[in-house]
Amino acid sequence: MKFANIVVDISHEKLDKTFQYIIPDNLTDKIMIGSQVEIPFGKGNRVISGYVLEITDTALYDVEKLKAVIGIKKGSLKVESQLIALAWFIKERYGSTMNKALKTVIPIKQTVKSLEKKYIKLKVSKAEALELYAKYSGMKNTVARATVIKELTENSIISYEIVTDKLKVSDAVLKNLEKSGIIEIIRDTFYRNPVEDYGEQNYNIELNDKQREIADSIKADINAGNNNTHLIFGVTGSGKTEVYMDIIENVINRDKEAIVLIPEIALTYQTIKRFYKKFGNKVSIINSKLSAGEKFDQFERAKNGEVKIMIGPRSALFTPFRNLGLIVIDEEHESAYKSDQVPKYHARDVAIERGRIANATVILGSATPSVNTFYKALSGEYVLHRLDKRANNKKLPDVHIVDLRKELEFGNRDILSIKLKELIVDRLAKKEQIILFINRRGYSSFVSCRSCGKSIKCPHCDVTLTLHKYRGGVDKLKCHYCGYSIPMPKVCPVCSSKYIGRFGIGTEQVEERINETFPMARTLRMDMDTTKGKKDHENILSAFANGEADILVGTQMIVKGHDFPNVSLVGIIAADLSLFSSDYMASERTFELLTQAAGRAGRGDKDGEVVVQTYNPEEMCIQMAVSQNYEEFYKNEISYRKLMGYPPVCNMCVILVSDKNEQLAQEVVDDIAHRIEKSNIDGLMILGPSKAMVSKINDVYRNVIYIKHTDENVIIKVKNAVQKYLEMVTEYKDVSVQFDYNPMSGY
Repeated sequence: MKFANIVVDISHEKLDKTFQYIIPDNLTDKIMIGSQVEIPFGKGNRVISGYVLEITDTALYDVEKLKAVIGIKKGSLKVESQLIALAWFIKERYGSTMNKALKTVIPIKQTVKSLEKKYIKLKVSKAEALELYAKYSGMKNTVARATVIKELTENSIISYEIVTDKLKVSDAVLKNLEKSGIIEIIRDTFYRNPVEDYGEQNYNIELNDKQREIADSIKADINAGNNNTHLIFGVTGSGKTEVYMDIIENVINRDKEAIVLIPEIALTYQTIKRFYKKFGNKVSIINSKLSAGEKFDQFERAKNGEVKIMIGPRSALFTPFRNLGLIVIDEEHESAYKSDQVPKYHARDVAIERGRIANATVILGSATPSVNTFYKALSGEYVLHRLDKRANNKKLPDVHIVDLRKELEFGNRDILSIKLKELIVDRLAKKEQIILFINRRGYSSFVSCRSCGKSIKCPHCDVTLTLHKYRGGVDKLKCHYCGYSIPMPKVCPVCSSKYIGRFGIGTEQVEERINETFPMARTLRMDMDTTKGKKDHENILSAFANGEADILVGTQMIVKGHDFPNVSLVGIIAADLSLFSSDYMASERTFELLTQAAGRAGRGDKDGEVVVQTYNPEEMCIQMAVSQNYEEFYKNEISYRKLMGYPPVCNMCVILVSDKNEQLAQEVVDDIAHRIEKSNIDGLMILGPSKAMVSKINDVYRNVIYIKHTDENVIIKVKNAVQKYLEMVTEYKDVSVQFDYNPMSGY
């Protein structure tokens, strides 16, 4: 008799364990580890689903009391064993239920009906077919049969659609011919391919000496059977992608597969185009813009070996490759690799764990490595490779800092500085392109009253509303947390003053100002609001790449890894906006954004210039970004982290307690903090409890505790103890308690 240990498909801490069931004899050969099955659960034997994590001959309980598995859930997908191991790692490290971790590693939950292509061919000899044609063509009711047979004597195989659509032959006639044994209808599964129209395969890589040295070093490591983690630290435009492709070619030639992670869907277009030109249909993509059918088919193509390279954001990491050899994480510094949903995993760390499980190599690449990654590279945990020059030996762009305080002294209150306007005029005259970057979505940051000083806040969240302008002159204030929106008021809702207006700037405002100042310029805007459709990212980027616009205005997504050879000017409208967020990574994030933005200029045969507009030109991270001096920035930043006990020097975990009952949320967070303090763990630092920075979202109150320790195992031990305690206290069962290991934003 076989038994299955199953985790139920209910994400609740009290059910976060396996339940044992008998596997009926008729299912013994069908149920495997990773199968999603239907089971009777609880006193009422309610039918629910669960995942089989283990199959054993040993009963853990009295066999007479065990229930039996009902069957495999219809349309479900089996979870690969490697992904089950990865889910366990995510559960332990990031503090979620096993069920939520499993749902994370299964981006496609259900089978989707595959498309079919049908063909028709003769089942009889050509001579016999000609006899049948002569017979049927002379009869009134069999003309359609004759038409099909004649077509097949001239073409050995024809498309079913051609016969039904062009020859106007009915399905009934074809089925009759098949039944008579005259023809055979062939059915082929047809997989949807979202990248089949990306051009011809004609890309040959010519590496320079330094690129070749790095590629050969990593290939030698792979060929030796090692699964090290490598960091390629290369300046913007140094040709990291070409190095990746050379190494991937080696991996594919060894009959293995590769995953390439990119931080933004916006990067998919240019990345896939370059990879497709090198590898053709061996490449595919996975991202949230694809339909359920397209996603399902890409994973099916990966499983059956048709696809060897999968490109995409975080979810691509869980591609069910059977012989994974390499994972590349491009722009590894990006915060987009950290999930903001439970489990709050970091794709970099999960990729390294998947590499360990699969014995695959991991490559991290960036011009501005995260402080965490560079710290580990310098300590020898990762292998460090440097690309110090641009691939074509082009010099880095010239950078001009504009002090906006002095602009005000000169009487310029425009969002465009005098220097930036002069350079825009120059580039437009030369038919060269311009990128204007602002780290802010929407029309402006917030609306405030100049009389009473009050800003307009969301009634459900502890945040100010953001102004958005819509076509037809409609202005709305919107909450980016819960979606609440109201029309822009004419007077202050607090004091009724008419002196109410916007503060700050956003992408829409920059676009509007450009159109007013340079009416002849063709302008495109790219942000979250203009890229909601499936192909919006691709359409905007391809239009700009094809020279259909002179100026591209946008948020972070336009400065991440794109390569536009005709861009010779980048304007950073407000360099300070990310500097004063209240989290420990603000300086690092600002440095990365400015360096990456500057790196978009002068990538072709034209020299590049960058204008950095700021109210704080003396800030260290701005100075270091302007000089493109990453290592000097790192030295300053790591000193600050050591002084303050922040990651990567120290490990940190946020415990977020949320509930609609403000008093209960406070009671639970106080109780947790008290129990952690009572544990008296040597070297453990506890900060809080305190109200979260945004203390209320959608009428839910939020409190936080920060814990720090140099040993990550201590952090995980404390997290596990808190989870175990919460399972035992029934009064807390409806209170949300989330964990965020080494958070990348403030709470």
